[in-house]
Amino acid sequence: KVPVLILSFFQHALNSGIRRYHVAPVLCQRAKVAMSHFEPNEYINYEKLEKNINIVRKRLDRPLTLSEKIVYGHLDDPAKQEIERGKTYLRLRPDRVAMQDATAQMAMLQFISSGLPKVAVPSTIHCDHLIEAQSGGEKDLRRAKDINQEVYNFLATAGAKYGVGFWKPGSGIIHQIILENYSYPGVMLIGTDSHTPNGGGLGGICIGVGGADAVDVMAGIPWELKCPKVIGVKLTGKLSGWTSPKDVILKVAGILTVKGGTGAIIEYHGPGVDSISCTGMATICNMGAEIGATTSIFPYNARMKKYLGKTGRADIAALADEFKQHLVPDSGCQYDQVIEINLSELKPHINGPFTPDLAHPVSDIGAVAEKEGWPVDIRVGLIGSCTNSSYEDMGRSAAVAKQALAHGLKCKSKFTITPGSEQIRATIERDGYAEVLREVGGLVLANACGPCIGQWDRKDIKKGEKNTIVTSYNRNFTGRNDANPETHAFVTSPEIVTALSIAGTLKFNPETDYLTGADGKKFKLEAPDADELPKLDFDPGQDTYQYPPKDGSGQHVDVSPTSQRLQLLEPFDKWDGKDLEDMLILIKVKGKCTTDHISAAGPWLKFRGHLDNISNNLLIGAINIENGKANSVRNALTQEFGPVPDTARYYKKMGVKWAVIGDENYGEGSSREHAALEPRHLGGRVIITKSFARIHETNLKKQGLLPLTFADPADYNKIHPVDKLSIVGLKDFAPGKPLKCIIKHPNGSQETIMLNHTFNESQIEWFQAGSALNRMKELQQKSS
Repeated sequence: KVPVLILSFFQHALNSGIRRYHVAPVLCQRAKVAMSHFEPNEYINYEKLEKNINIVRKRLDRPLTLSEKIVYGHLDDPAKQEIERGKTYLRLRPDRVAMQDATAQMAMLQFISSGLPKVAVPSTIHCDHLIEAQSGGEKDLRRAKDINQEVYNFLATAGAKYGVGFWKPGSGIIHQIILENYSYPGVMLIGTDSHTPNGGGLGGICIGVGGADAVDVMAGIPWELKCPKVIGVKLTGKLSGWTSPKDVILKVAGILTVKGGTGAIIEYHGPGVDSISCTGMATICNMGAEIGATTSIFPYNARMKKYLGKTGRADIAALADEFKQHLVPDSGCQYDQVIEINLSELKPHINGPFTPDLAHPVSDIGAVAEKEGWPVDIRVGLIGSCTNSSYEDMGRSAAVAKQALAHGLKCKSKFTITPGSEQIRATIERDGYAEVLREVGGLVLANACGPCIGQWDRKDIKKGEKNTIVTSYNRNFTGRNDANPETHAFVTSPEIVTALSIAGTLKFNPETDYLTGADGKKFKLEAPDADELPKLDFDPGQDTYQYPPKDGSGQHVDVSPTSQRLQLLEPFDKWDGKDLEDMLILIKVKGKCTTDHISAAGPWLKFRGHLDNISNNLLIGAINIENGKANSVRNALTQEFGPVPDTARYYKKMGVKWAVIGDENYGEGSSREHAALEPRHLGGRVIITKSFARIHETNLKKQGLLPLTFADPADYNKIHPVDKLSIVGLKDFAPGKPLKCIIKHPNGSQETIMLNHTFNESQIEWFQAGSALNRMKELQQKSS
């Protein structure tokens, strides 16, 4: 069935351009306040939010959490939408879209394929992922502009043609730009990066998605999200001393683990919230991605108001004050789970290695490392990233560095600093923080993601050399930062990174241990103290924003057919109406399989706009259960072992469909939809696992694959890499109805197991059409 609302949208879109569903300025009777300085005619619509909240509250007849207020306040049809936490799918109208350059390429290629003339909501592209850290900010930026000129030109011209704002390379990391300019209390923003929840530090519901989800919103059609559960984290006490906001989320990660937040929004509340700065709240929300949460959020308070004022948005703060009752949870609201943390008792933490939920107090890490055989000498300390690069973060790190310099010490470890934005870079240069961090031995890198996502031309070790690094980043999966599987990466706060880099060892606890100054005298570092915001206004630095023209219809977007970086998309094949029979198993994955394992980053980032080229990294990091090796699987047709992508291409050439078998939380980590596009492109049809990470499961559905889970997780052990699989029951595919899987063993025996799925009606239509984009185009054709 074709929803009438979608049909009416496409009729309107095709006949008279895109309707801007995200605003209805005529409703804003009390005040017209722009969403941002860059879109003066796009207004915040708190009255619509209020109206929807009141409709839903009356229907549900109970107090609402803050998360519910903002999510339900953006419902497409609040009067009729079925609402049940953890079960129903919500149809939502987000306010805006943000895309980082690595994912924006595929998102814009998909939008171009949709045939629509202009985006329906305010949207932005941010160039932050393609800048490799090598020798320092200015040189690295110049080199990146040269190497990536074709991609940057594509994104700039596509932005101009389709009405998308373009933040040039050097602007900063997408999430910091959003916090400084676009997030605000009550906003619903979706971004093509898993750390989009950073915006929750300003009271917004900001959710990481794949590019196809972003295309839905940019096309002006309702965006679907399974109704989230709400986990409450009650904060009491007060942060002080060496304990920082980062320690809150490091502690929560240790409690919930990497999948404990799946399907839920983490909502922080309680009296302890007011002791945390706005940027500190953003840090906590940012790293909520590491526990699988849909997003994280804090209630609107004075710390947010102060930040809005300092970033030139006092008018938004004034409007938020007026509607504050809708920007905080209702008294008596109920959470699905509650965790309580006393900030006064919380100690500095450091998590790792190889997973962000392995939590340790800093006081214990040295002893634990020695016991486990982890290297205790720190080779490199790295601060910054989208998680921890605020003015306060840089100030606290500089406060630690000043004490070392006063005693004649510099860092024993190599030390790097990544400013989160051009505004932060310019301000810490003006206020002297950058110079202090250089004096202690630091190298200031470009305003970009850099080593956090593997964009690091590391020279101080050889691949395979066992070593330890400490970072203020968010993720520390095997090989993520430097492509070396023997690098033990630990995640902690910037000030702890700085202290440990000065000491050069994990065995140093800055709360209790002493350093020896150049004069031979022992001294102890005092807990750092720094302003959360600059006393003067922020220095904006260089102007790096490109406004989209009012009319971009004459703009040409060039994609060369011989390009190795960009490739126009061809539609995926439609479902043939039959069951999937006698599929081969490409790989049965052993243990953790993140999106880094499925579609590696680092040097592969250069192919993010070329589906065929990037498909050469498909599952090269996953461990094959048959031989315990990465990127080595048996070709069932030739019986020879070879690389995973080569084997998949061979199957595709021979017209053979294939499946992947995975373990728990398959696809955790990044939002990169390439991890779903690649298996689809190379002939994959089914991914069967014990459980999925939220974003990856949605991305697979969007591209016409079948993400299925074992009804009995123990059935994972019944499937062997040499078996053939048939998925039975697709003709009667329906929401909530399990599918059968017939396993055919080489000896001729077979057995049947049951598989669950989370498809709803529209998602089943995506599968039948071949992809969500194919389905969108079908609706366009029917409407016209």
